[in-house]
Amino acid sequence: MGLVLGIYSVNIIGLSNKKHQFEYELGDAFFREYGTENLVSQGHFRAEVTLDKHETFIGAEFVLKGAATLVCDRSLEPFEYPIESRREIVFKFGDKDEEMSDEIVMIHRDTATLELGHYLYEFIALAVPMKKLHPKFQHETWDEEEENAAGKLVYTSETKSDDGTDDDDDATDPRWDILKKLK
Repeated sequence: MGLVLGIYSVNIIGLSNKKHQFEYELGDAFFREYGTENLVSQGHFRAEVTLDKHETFIGAEFVLKGAATLVCDRSLEPFEYPIESRREIVFKFGDKDEEMSDEIVMIHRDTATLELGHYLYEFIALAVPMKKLHPKFQHETWDEEEENAAGKLVYTSETKSDDGTDDDDDATDPRWDILKKLK
């Protein structure tokens, strides 16, 4: 990871037991560092992180607003996809580092810094739809009746000859006829 990631680290030892606000601007440099999965490689976001520190845990609220540049699965055109996300995580102090669930993470009680960049990228990636469609395709309806409409490509296993009739299955290659006689 590069130098960019240091700005997403928070020194939690120096924080007093109260709420603390952090604001981040996430741009293409952020996605170059974290975009290992190539799910989101470009975008611009404003992230507001609220850390509520207590003696035994830290409550974290992540609010993300912005847009990710995605590639359409159908046309391969890039497009801006707006994302607004609000997530919460509880960081509990314990004897080891362990992710207990999606919302609860145990961190060692001697942990000095909390790396928030990984969580910011993860929450953006979770907001990306599985099927990425350009806005010009999102309002299309797909009915089964339209499936057989003229002009649509339908795949079938039946073969038709040039005159439009089905090919005869009885017409076989003469070489196969000779091989069948060998039985």
